Amino acid sequence: MLKPFALGLGLLTLPAVALANGPANAAPTPAAKEQPAATGASPAALDAAHSAPRVQIALLLDTSSSMDGLIDQAKRQLWTVVNTFQKTRRGTQLAHLEIALYEYGKSSLSAEGGYIRQIVPFTTDLDKVSEELFSLKTNGGDEYCGMVIQKATRNLEWSKAKGDLKLIYIAGNEPFSQGPVKYESAISDAKERGITVNTIHCGSAQEGTSTGWATAAKFAQGQSLNIDQNQAVAYTAAPQDDEIAQLGRELNKTYLGYGTKGAEAKMRQEAQDTNAEAFKGSATTRAVSKASRLYDNSGWDLVDGTKKGAVKLEAMKDEELPAELKGKNAEERKAIVDAKAKERADIQAKIQKLQTEREKFVAEKQKAEASEGGATLDKAIIESATKQAAAQGLAIE
Repeated sequence: MLKPFALGLGLLTLPAVALANGPANAAPTPAAKEQPAATGASPAALDAAHSAPRVQIALLLDTSSSMDGLIDQAKRQLWTVVNTFQKTRRGTQLAHLEIALYEYGKSSLSAEGGYIRQIVPFTTDLDKVSEELFSLKTNGGDEYCGMVIQKATRNLEWSKAKGDLKLIYIAGNEPFSQGPVKYESAISDAKERGITVNTIHCGSAQEGTSTGWATAAKFAQGQSLNIDQNQAVAYTAAPQDDEIAQLGRELNKTYLGYGTKGAEAKMRQEAQDTNAEAFKGSATTRAVSKASRLYDNSGWDLVDGTKKGAVKLEAMKDEELPAELKGKNAEERKAIVDAKAKERADIQAKIQKLQTEREKFVAEKQKAEASEGGATLDKAIIESATKQAAAQGLAIE
């Protein structure tokens, strides 16, 4: 049986990172191909439209019965992780961020499929990622680490560009060697495709070593990280928090949903604002994400869509348009979209200015309090990704 635990959510703490040692073994079994969902700009579309580098992160989360704390961390810290990659660049080129999600180890999932489910393929639709995280439920099962790594490696649309950052993070707490697919084979497959596998053991470093998590990470030439499951929630409040969060809500008024996806996506946007408010500080970090270039909704919003060239405003049918634009001629449509774009840019600039002030306040307060804290999911990802990005010539500021 899995061991119950509670995870902390430190926003300003650093994890202890320990590299593992040792090999693994044997042959993979075939994995069924998941059908990719149409969420956000596809990797193929990004390749065609941009020469900019890409950061691809696949999160493989254990959703067996003891993993509620891990899932809570993922819900709360999504926006902290996203914000870390806002200024990731190679030279003058800013990188694109894509996130994919898998769950594994839950009894209600298909036994034939190894108790594994692809939740979201690689996507830039961050609201969709948040929505799916908040819908996750846990229950006991068998945790097949090798098999879920194999499925993520073979079934996701990984970039073929050598300079792109391709990372798998697998998080859980049971022995790493379970299941029909030997992790050595799965990891070897990932390495051949330029994918780095990192392990996040939910427990002590000693236990992570004894149950194979550290060994697997070393074989992958990734990092073995351990989350302090007993760490209390650590959050540094700042005077700017409430205003940033409120401005994040105000941004929603600047979105003009179009087509069949527009109304649904606007509702999702509002719902993820509400979800973020369930965790102290998350509404602020989400608002900062919404004010960044990474919050791209060109698949359903006319402001982003026209900016990215995803839609031609003058060619759209009246029934495809939101209520604000119905019955308008081309010039009137453009004027409304331009006005919304300016309003959005103004709000985003306010959020970014407040965030700069907030970062300074928090840094000074943390220094004064000499706060250390324990490792949490976001910090495990951020610290390791920063090191691995540098090896690819990418700077995470």
